[in-house]
Amino acid sequence: MNKVILMGRLTRDPDVRYSSGDSSTAVARYTLAVDRRFKRNGDDQTADFINCVAFGRQGEFAEKYLRKGVKIAVTGRIQTGSYTNKDGQKVYTTDVVIDEQEFAESKNAAGEGTNTGFTPIDNAQAADPGDGFMNIPDGIDEELPFT
Repeated sequence: MNKVILMGRLTRDPDVRYSSGDSSTAVARYTLAVDRRFKRNGDDQTADFINCVAFGRQGEFAEKYLRKGVKIAVTGRIQTGSYTNKDGQKVYTTDVVIDEQEFAESKNAAGEGTNTGFTPIDNAQAADPGDGFMNIPDGIDEELPFT
């Protein structure tokens, strides 16, 4: 099975191009900076930079909504390839071909006003995130379906 799940931030705006022909297809390329869980001794790098490519509707979504710094979660598959560059050297490539991509944080959490497609949560929800549980007012114990 070839399945990849990643969460990270875009290092730059996606580079979107369209294939030529009667039915042009969007091809979006971007790089995700994915934090490493552990730091190795002597290694100052704390993230891996993973090349991603999204085709068709996923590519159009990337063009419309994804921007540098946006945190997303993606699923896809690893695809390897190679080509010969203009100097005659063989270059090997590894990309994640995106099947699904979604936002991993709200626009407010990102701290900038980029158009991520999210609408902000209402003030009642944002009032006290605390431990993630809603506060239950005193005196409604008898209305709860459990005790």
